[in-house]
Amino acid sequence: MDKILPKHFQESIYQILLPNLQIRSINPRDPIQVNYIPQPWQLLGRGNYAAVVCHPDYPNYVVKIYAPRRPGYEEEVEVYRRLGSHPAFSECLYAKDGFLVLKRLSGTTLYDCMHLGLPIPQQVIQDIDQALEYAQSRGLHPHDVHGRNVMMHQGRGLVVDVSDFLHQEPCAKWNNLKRAYYWLYLPILRPLRLRIPYSALDLVRKCYRFGTSCKQFLSRIAIKFKYFKYLKP
Repeated sequence: MDKILPKHFQESIYQILLPNLQIRSINPRDPIQVNYIPQPWQLLGRGNYAAVVCHPDYPNYVVKIYAPRRPGYEEEVEVYRRLGSHPAFSECLYAKDGFLVLKRLSGTTLYDCMHLGLPIPQQVIQDIDQALEYAQSRGLHPHDVHGRNVMMHQGRGLVVDVSDFLHQEPCAKWNNLKRAYYWLYLPILRPLRLRIPYSALDLVRKCYRFGTSCKQFLSRIAIKFKYFKYLKP
């Protein structure tokens, strides 16, 4: 998997970025804290376990660095090993010492498209569907695929985050997003070209998470009820 990186880029990672970057994860349910990034490195994003940074002189690469004592690094390396090269996914070019160098994907997340009022063609949804089918054919289990983890670039769909693709438990996020796309977005929202505020999008996201939690809780209660009913003499 490891490929030869530009010498100055690799030196900047080991001599400037890694010794000086200050990140920490306080709660695994919350995004990590990024306290300091050495110049000229720039923060692109942060998740619950890792930060993604880039170097302005090397726009085709990103570096994903896991916070200390947070899991997932080995699993993500394995996911990229299985994916290999595919147009809808990034590609791992180098992995060592708790960080990955990935091919940078350009585009706008579907979440941001809704905020900006950008039309999302059906080709984007079809591309992502085909990409997830490809991942399944490689022995992976697409997981946590939602509006912030998929992008649109020049009318084509991309999958940004694959870190949870080894999780085998069912995940309905992508199917639910597709359902909302065909039932709500295409017939109503797209013709109106509405720009939806982030506050409204966040409210929808929180309501969805709450509804999912309630559904899981009720399912567990139902299972326990059936179990005790079975034990009842």
